[in-house]
Amino acid sequence: MNFLTAEWRKLVIINYEVDSQILEKYLPNGVEMDFWDEKCLVSVVGFMFLNTKLLGFSVPFHRDFEEVNLRFYVKKWENQQWKRGVVFIKEMVPKKALSFIANTFYKEHYETLPMKHQISEKAEELVVEYSWGKNFSNKIKLIAKNNQQKMIENSDFEFITEHYFGYTKNGNKTFEYEVTHPKWKNYEILNSEISINFEECYGKDFQFLQQQKPHSILLAEGSEIEVKTKKIL
Repeated sequence: MNFLTAEWRKLVIINYEVDSQILEKYLPNGVEMDFWDEKCLVSVVGFMFLNTKLLGFSVPFHRDFEEVNLRFYVKKWENQQWKRGVVFIKEMVPKKALSFIANTFYKEHYETLPMKHQISEKAEELVVEYSWGKNFSNKIKLIAKNNQQKMIENSDFEFITEHYFGYTKNGNKTFEYEVTHPKWKNYEILNSEISINFEECYGKDFQFLQQQKPHSILLAEGSEIEVKTKKIL
């Protein structure tokens, strides 16, 4: 059964390499860290939620909105294969009802903040910008070539986007939910602007990212998605 259907579009993905020990306290039971090229990555991801429906129904004034999250990557061995997923450290949205639903039913870590976006497309150039917080002082902005490219196998883009499960730590319990979508295409980045108060947004554990250069910067087109009803591990 689908808990939620929507489109995730124009995903700005800023990746940082971190010491995996920093993330241990956020790790749910039953999963382990997933590494790309022996690197432990966390990602700031900003994107548009469009045409959102809960249990098949649209909620007035809550169909289209921004989200920015901080997440890391995990995996779980089950039925002789790896299930690859993500753990969200914090997710930010502009409407209180969204935070209430996610925190209540999925035990996620949503926060409601002022948010806005700007997306402009020209024949050869695409500009995507998300900003949030007091006076919209946090901002991630990418300028890219407006030509979608197919995913390259074994690339960091494939690793980042091909994680189809979400895992939530709730005391000693772990909630798991599946997200389904086709493989995404990406854009070639021309320029970027990143201004994030990491301590204010995500706490002292991540203050050091303020001075750290990103490992990689990606822009995905996205697609329609489906979020399945959660289960308890």
